[in-house]
Amino acid sequence: MLDMLFMFLKSFFVGGLICMIAQLIINKTKLTSGKILVYFMLSGIVLQAFGLYKPLVNFAGAGATVPISGFGYLLAEGAIKGAKAGLFGAITGGLASASAGVTAAVVIGYIIALTFKPRSKYN
Repeated sequence: MLDMLFMFLKSFFVGGLICMIAQLIINKTKLTSGKILVYFMLSGIVLQAFGLYKPLVNFAGAGATVPISGFGYLLAEGAIKGAKAGLFGAITGGLASASAGVTAAVVIGYIIALTFKPRSKYN
């Protein structure tokens, strides 16, 4: 029970720290949301390329994998594993490792679009 509570605290702390960094970037710079998302995803890729993101995932679990940097980590990890099978494996490895998350996002987005009436933010 105490181990599970400690894991929740670690996950919340790391996820909150990543989100806090993003919020500081939003507040202190003129970067658009899209650019910030791309930078965070690329940071996950670069950190995994140097072997630094996997220890963070082992420490924090979902606190490190749920933010967009975790998606970059997942793509990089799949590409690194796939590269052992050659160039084609490096290209498809990232897609294979992230396919479940991408599929879930598309399907849930489609269901939400069918369920709710879209409207403009300004109407």
